Amino acid sequence: MKILQLVPLLLLLAACQPSSSQPETGQQVAEAEKTVLADHDSLMVQMGRLYELRQQLAKLPAADTVAIGQARRAIVGAENGMMDWMHRYHRPADTVADARRLAYYARQQERIDSVGRLFKSSQAAARQLLGAAPAAAGPSSSVTQ
Repeated sequence: MKILQLVPLLLLLAACQPSSSQPETGQQVAEAEKTVLADHDSLMVQMGRLYELRQQLAKLPAADTVAIGQARRAIVGAENGMMDWMHRYHRPADTVADARRLAYYARQQERIDSVGRLFKSSQAAARQLLGAAPAAAGPSSSVTQ
């Protein structure tokens, strides 16, 4: 008889236990944040390279000013995209529901991926122009015999 009296108490205690999905969701939020910030960090490493490419393009002879201007604007657009992303990124408070935080990080991942595509395409365009530039644009590595 006493066992029957304990069953409702045990059921109540089991209901009060945190669900096993709670730590998993919290871990998913942490992983999502970590991924977004890691992508940001890997792009930030490339910011110096964007600046260098922009400076190299400025020194090219004016053979194709339209293409050079487009490449420089693409680089500036990529740099501005990163600055805009950084200004708009705000880590959600820990009190925000996990589902909303996950949705926020998913949107931020899409945005930082877009910035990454800008970085990649602008660098490719600049490298293509720099590779096609005449040898006079850089130091000569040929040796006369």
